[in-house]
Amino acid sequence: MASTYQSFNLRTTPEKFYIEACDDGSEDVLAIDRVSTEMTLTVKRDVPASADSRPICGLMGTIRLVAGMYVVVITKKKKVGDLLGHAVWKALDFDIISYKKTILHLTDNQMQDNKTFLSMINNVLHTDGFYFATDYDLTHTLQRLANTSPEFQEMSLLERADQRFVWNGHLLREFIAQPELHRFVFPVVHGFITMKSSCINGKVFEWTIISRRSCFRAGVRYYVRGIDSEGHPANYVETEQIVQFNSAKASFVQTRGSIPFYWSQRPNLKYKPKPQINKTVNHLDGFQRHFDSQIILYGRQVILNLINQKGSEKPLELAFDKMVTNLGNGMIKYIAFDFHKECSRMRWHRLQILLDMVAEMQDEFGYFLVDADGKVLLNQEGVFRSNCMDCLDRTNVIQSMLAQRSLQSQLRRMGVLHTGQQIEEQTDFVKMYKNAWADNADACAKQYAGTGALKTDFTRTGKRTQWGLLMDGWNSMIRYYKNNFSDGFRQDSIDLFLGNYAVDEAVWTTPLRDPKDWKFLTLPIVMVVAFSMCIICLLMAGDTWTETLAYVLFWGSASVVTGGLILFNGLDFVDAPRLVQKEKLD
Repeated sequence: MASTYQSFNLRTTPEKFYIEACDDGSEDVLAIDRVSTEMTLTVKRDVPASADSRPICGLMGTIRLVAGMYVVVITKKKKVGDLLGHAVWKALDFDIISYKKTILHLTDNQMQDNKTFLSMINNVLHTDGFYFATDYDLTHTLQRLANTSPEFQEMSLLERADQRFVWNGHLLREFIAQPELHRFVFPVVHGFITMKSSCINGKVFEWTIISRRSCFRAGVRYYVRGIDSEGHPANYVETEQIVQFNSAKASFVQTRGSIPFYWSQRPNLKYKPKPQINKTVNHLDGFQRHFDSQIILYGRQVILNLINQKGSEKPLELAFDKMVTNLGNGMIKYIAFDFHKECSRMRWHRLQILLDMVAEMQDEFGYFLVDADGKVLLNQEGVFRSNCMDCLDRTNVIQSMLAQRSLQSQLRRMGVLHTGQQIEEQTDFVKMYKNAWADNADACAKQYAGTGALKTDFTRTGKRTQWGLLMDGWNSMIRYYKNNFSDGFRQDSIDLFLGNYAVDEAVWTTPLRDPKDWKFLTLPIVMVVAFSMCIICLLMAGDTWTETLAYVLFWGSASVVTGGLILFNGLDFVDAPRLVQKEKLD
């Protein structure tokens, strides 16, 4: 495999950016012309001595905004650990540098739009969870990497990466056509990675979780649901658990993704907007595309649908069940488990019902296992595809329990656990294990919903607590605010970063300038004034109680009626995306 350079210097002159490879013995320099935007390979002796210099950790790529092209560089990184002897890094800080030396050529409106676009790019970059390696392919599972051709092994990291998980793919589009530049860039994945060294029975082994978040149909909680026409589901995450012991290695893969047909759940100021199934499209086409690709990638599919089987979620469960039946594919098995009903009144032990139900299937799927000599002993022949409404809280709980069951089998097979020995007996390891899975839950939730996960007290401790319920309430309140009043900006940020919306310098207007409806300002002001007057009338009583009551009833009624109008027109008051194409939200 052609690895990339590991360290760089950014040299800057008024005419060019020079990105020097600082690896031992390397003379290569990537030159970017700040006027023509041309990128060429040169050598260190061609870099002017007068060029300003600063160390950087890597190159995310380039992007066009209103003011022209920008280069995005990683300025700070932290080592997560070593995976099979390869260093894995977390990108912590970034810089976005303009090719243009000034933006005085822009109008005031263009300057404001450019500033907004820059804040959008920064919003994505500072959503925690960007990871990379310079000599290892993080986008593929161990099993996929073991089943590749010699030609694949010779490809650069950029060429061989699984495009589902390359979050800087749009930023690297200029590099793909120039293979001589591939050693200067690497794919960056978004999600969560943790690596732990553990000891059981005196035997030290390495244990890893890698969650890869898909960049296809990426977005935020309520604005991106269901699938697109290609069968890509919202909030799709591939999670791989890896164990290494004495040169042997094993991995267990699970997936999660939004219910894979066309449905939406647009925020409208209500605490839980009602899901809407699209009645004008053929759901089965996209549904089949999704599962055809999943079967090719992972083998047999066991769907674990954890949503409620009553109330507003019930139509989704019925439709999912019906579509699996209509598809009639023997490689797909559908299991509906009403998580909230089964675990109501703190009966979390009832999750064992689901684990027992799928135990035989999990044993048949197995896991990927390679012995110390590099011989493949087992392949994983299917995956559990879990989902709830958000594919976050309920999904995280179930995935951690399935992964623990697989881990117990792997550690026994590797000789770390004795025959009959239970992983639950290893209290120190179990505490570390549960906390790592809860951290994974929090990371996935923050990236999609804007807050940490719910129910992580159970994932961390194995039991539900009153404090956990209190924290869930707090996180739910923050989610409500973000989903209604800031997620439109977050969705626009993701679409800009991933290239779903492209800025055109030749177009003088952008969707950012769309004016708000008159109701947006008028009704909230009327409601606040009416409510304030109601309070004032209560505090400053009139001459008679009937006069006070009349004033309170009038202003109170005005505030209630106005509030009702705001709720009735809720879609006009939420922070909706402006850049994204309409069909993506339907």
